[in-house]
Amino acid sequence: MFTGIVEETGTVAGIEQRPGGMTLLIQAQRVLAGTRLGDSIAVNGVCLTVVRHTAMTFEVEVAPETLRKTSLGQLRLGSAVNLERSLAADGRIGGHVVQGHVDATGEVVALQADGEGGMATFRGPVALMKYIVPKGYIAVDGMSLTVVDTGPDWFSIALIPHTRAVTIARHYVPGVQVNLEVDILGKYIEKLLAARPGLS
Repeated sequence: MFTGIVEETGTVAGIEQRPGGMTLLIQAQRVLAGTRLGDSIAVNGVCLTVVRHTAMTFEVEVAPETLRKTSLGQLRLGSAVNLERSLAADGRIGGHVVQGHVDATGEVVALQADGEGGMATFRGPVALMKYIVPKGYIAVDGMSLTVVDTGPDWFSIALIPHTRAVTIARHYVPGVQVNLEVDILGKYIEKLLAARPGLS
């Protein structure tokens, strides 16, 4: 489990394409403190398992299903990625409950200045929009963000200067693909209600 509070941005230092998936080598610093083989690290919001590591790098293997559902297949050498270690039992939940299980990809539609920060608009799959509500949470590339407004196939969020400075949001331009994970609470509520005929 993660909280959507990015600890640092790493750099893709190696990509190995294989018939059965892909291996990523990522340069990092902070997230490697105390990291062991088998630990989980969210890379752009995708929960991945550390299979090798050194003092300055770690490797993760990406399965074909993950490549189909996320934007990780678009990474290139030198790409910046958001990184977060899984939450320790005594840790703070600074954002919201993020599983690292990406629901779908979306797209940056527009960026505009808004005070000292900015407003970003994303296009998302229509099927996900029922889970995205104003003032609710959404994870975009692993960042826990608060939704400002929504439409039939879009939502907007406010980006404070700090978020833009310490995450890959600083590289967003219209057309960039992003990983989306909606708040799991909405899915649970929907399923519970569906199991009780007559409730609306």
